[in-house]
Amino acid sequence: MIVGVDVGITAARAVAFALDGTARHVATREYPLVEPTPGWQVQEPDVLVAATLAAMSACVAGTAGAEVVAVALSSARYGLIGLDAAMTPVTPLLTRRDTRSSEAARALRLSGQSRELHRLTGTPVHPKNPLCKLLWFARHEPYLCTATRWWVGLKDYLLHRLTGMLVTELSSACGTGMFDVHRRAWSSAVLDLAGVSESQLPPVLPTTAVLRLSPTVGRAVGLPSGTPVVVGAGDGPLRSLGAAAIGHTVGGLTLGATGALRTVVGAPRTDPTETFSCGALTEDAWVVRGAVGNGGNVVRWAGRVLADDDATPALLDLAARIAPGSDGLVMLPYLRADEASPEGYAPPGAFLGLRSGHSRGHLVRAAVEGVCLQLGGLRDRLADLTPIGSVRLTGGAFRSPLWREVMAAVLDCPVHVAGPADHVTLGAAALGLFAIGHTADLPAAVTQLDPGVAGGEPVAVDPALTAAYRGLRTRLPALITVANRLGEILDEVGGVGLSAPARP
Repeated sequence: MIVGVDVGITAARAVAFALDGTARHVATREYPLVEPTPGWQVQEPDVLVAATLAAMSACVAGTAGAEVVAVALSSARYGLIGLDAAMTPVTPLLTRRDTRSSEAARALRLSGQSRELHRLTGTPVHPKNPLCKLLWFARHEPYLCTATRWWVGLKDYLLHRLTGMLVTELSSACGTGMFDVHRRAWSSAVLDLAGVSESQLPPVLPTTAVLRLSPTVGRAVGLPSGTPVVVGAGDGPLRSLGAAAIGHTVGGLTLGATGALRTVVGAPRTDPTETFSCGALTEDAWVVRGAVGNGGNVVRWAGRVLADDDATPALLDLAARIAPGSDGLVMLPYLRADEASPEGYAPPGAFLGLRSGHSRGHLVRAAVEGVCLQLGGLRDRLADLTPIGSVRLTGGAFRSPLWREVMAAVLDCPVHVAGPADHVTLGAAALGLFAIGHTADLPAAVTQLDPGVAGGEPVAVDPALTAAYRGLRTRLPALITVANRLGEILDEVGGVGLSAPARP
């Protein structure tokens, strides 16, 4: 068996996959996300390490003594931890949801520096980026910066605790906003801007590099000392791999609380609109990604507000009875700061065209349509960088027939729902299998561990529905202009101040 380990925002998950694709064993350990101050979302690094070791131990115990040929890692990207010379954390893990550096990100955009930073690093300037977090530390906690020997990400810290080696890998380095994706090296110009030196950052290894499990950790989790540890990649690129969405014209669209669209290209690409990030899966497979910060959470919000509970399936059944277009009702689904907005803000959400004849079902259908239209807009802009001929859907929202139907009609291309797999850990395990030489290529590794994942259920596209949504999509830029103007008015009258512009 091979063990894929994913350490995310809320849980560590370890899955052991039989090399012949016949069995798997799963163990999960959860941990809290702490918000000591509004906008600060942090975690204690050693709590995450303990949860990871516990998940690995339980997973290995479930294999009933099967040989584990390797462990392969995935983690959430964009986190930042400061370490002292003894490798002890001097800061918590600032997660990708931590927005304390919003002003630093905004200043880089207003100054015009963001465009060159994006061109160099493949990463749009955003509060989640370690670059912006370092700028925040330099301004607000300079004394702490002087006590910090190393600046590392979550994956880097995990690798150190598992193997004794302090390293990072290409995928995680790409997410820092400080790595030159064209030269495949830390950018001295960006490091100068951040106020750090290359000697404070870990060396960058390929995602297929193999380290060895330390004796102490081996005893703790029930594996032999020296078990291969494949450094792996970030959770987003590995989700694409695990969903078999790695062909050069195939998009992988994930919809959970938030939404993201990814595709794989052969070399780094950046766009002049600073919308998409580009990071490595391997040295010759690069994942271009765009995201929306509001997805399935919009319908859960509707469940709380409109039905006084979280009865999402019942609300979706109501919405399915409403005609496409919701009888003229449109929702702009900005309920919280949208991750697609590099400034870290979004215009205020809005229902436009509301009339007395609209029911609860109309409001929910308009919410679903609003999210799908935003994702469809991402696909349109991504087509300027690379063609997308088909899309594979993943994420819990697509268990709903309504979500599938609307999304397929908006995309207007062949759409399949990827098989029910744990796509991130499957991607990690597949990358690990490839790294240790058990398969010739990545697609073969995925299908070896999960023979059914490359198929998936096709989603029928209704031409009438597609035509209806095509008309809505042409109106979307004008509607977003209305929302931006509404945000400006709220600012002028002392409102909530959410009016950073969104892109159509």
